[in-house]
Amino acid sequence: METRPDRSVSLETLPRKQHGIVAAIEWARLADPEARRLRELGFDEGVDVEVLHRATLGQGPIACRIGRMTVALRRAVAGTIHVSPMPAAAE
Repeated sequence: METRPDRSVSLETLPRKQHGIVAAIEWARLADPEARRLRELGFDEGVDVEVLHRATLGQGPIACRIGRMTVALRRAVAGTIHVSPMPAAAE
């Protein structure tokens, strides 16, 4: 898992079933339609996100939960979203 100095990781590498808080989005790396779609879906700094599923071959989309929605993101788009992992809740 690639860690940045601020201890955030890309959404693409966040472990499955772990929650994170969106720390930053590299808007400049996204095409205008992709950036607009992320904003319409509610992606922004401070939002809670959770990876639910990722394709097994490593090339397919990533399903994640944002709020009460489940959305699928291409891996390239997920790589532009940096999240701060939240500690796992005690069960």
